[in-house]
Amino acid sequence: MLVATHLFIPGPTNIPEAVRSAMDIRMEDMRAPDFSTFTLPLFEDLKKAFKLTKGRVFIYPSSGTGAWEAAISNTLNRGDKVLMSSFGQFSMLWVDMAKRLGLNVQAFEEDWGKGVPVEKYAEVLAADKNHEIKAVFATHNETATGVTSDIAGVRKALNDAGHPALLFVDGVSSVGCIDFRMEGWGVDLCVSGSQKGFMLPTGLGILAVSDKALEAHKSSTMERCYFSFEDMVKHNDNGYFPYTPATQLLRGLRASLDLLFAEGLENVFARHSRLAEGVRKAVDAWGLTLCAEEPKSYSNTVTAIRVPEGIDSAQVVKTAYFRYNLSLGVGLTKVAGKVFRIGHLGAVDEIMIGGALFGTEMAMRDCGIEVAPGSGMGAAVEYFRETTTASANSRSEARLKLAS
Repeated sequence: MLVATHLFIPGPTNIPEAVRSAMDIRMEDMRAPDFSTFTLPLFEDLKKAFKLTKGRVFIYPSSGTGAWEAAISNTLNRGDKVLMSSFGQFSMLWVDMAKRLGLNVQAFEEDWGKGVPVEKYAEVLAADKNHEIKAVFATHNETATGVTSDIAGVRKALNDAGHPALLFVDGVSSVGCIDFRMEGWGVDLCVSGSQKGFMLPTGLGILAVSDKALEAHKSSTMERCYFSFEDMVKHNDNGYFPYTPATQLLRGLRASLDLLFAEGLENVFARHSRLAEGVRKAVDAWGLTLCAEEPKSYSNTVTAIRVPEGIDSAQVVKTAYFRYNLSLGVGLTKVAGKVFRIGHLGAVDEIMIGGALFGTEMAMRDCGIEVAPGSGMGAAVEYFRETTTASANSRSEARLKLAS
């Protein structure tokens, strides 16, 4: 019997049936006279997921990497000095892109397991009296290591220094899962993608832009075409796009937002926090440790787990996949062979997490990791039982809203 792979990587994530059904439609005319009645409300509602009331959100037919490039090329100039940090695969790739696009990058190389070095940022910003730094970059949630960084702290460092630099944030694996406050934290550009918290297939690069960043765009001379803000604004204002949009993904995005709002964003964040804590309880019961070094930076969307010396984490992932039909995340680059990752973001609940832990325990034991059978699962079971009431109530309310 062919059984679907149980997907517990940190993206793409599981797609809810309501979202999948919304995309299962005939192709439509993206220039129909009434298409804007669908897209204009979608643009406005999408801003709510970023906690953004001003500015605007652009939706590109790309991955999140495309939105990275759009953010840089539309607001900065070649040679601009920027402050960045690298502490995982995706923060590292963002640094690489900035260099390749001609920016003058000052980047802190941090241990993989740490997050944005807020104190170091603060020192550099305070010393930059001439405001040569034009932008500060921060990866909110680093999926390679399971680390969430303090974006509010970065904003405070900017404010304390009286620094006017733009604040760029990678929110690909945090928006829609972990509390993100674009206006509250003074974020100017936030990059996200469709395949994580928005519970869609890969294919939409989503970029939220503040009024300050839109103003900076006016003096940006970097080359761009496909990702041009001018072209997007001109067409988006009327509910259309400068090229063929991914209409089925947009329909799925509408359904995804409806699900998030029905549950309530704060309840969504609480659910992710609770499920992540259940996974962490399991890891502790297994006697293993996390890649993330400090509890304050533990991610609520992905847990990166260190394997014992002499064990290849890639073998754990392969065993889980081929023997138990379970997809876990591999260790990337600097932590390849040292960690494996359990993704717990998007449309997930306790029962699904329980299945992931069940399969993970079997794969680890097969690979020679001496964990007691049922130890991690048991720890998660007790934690979920003790904390189930509030979570169950919020989900019940969401189902009632969707049914009415």
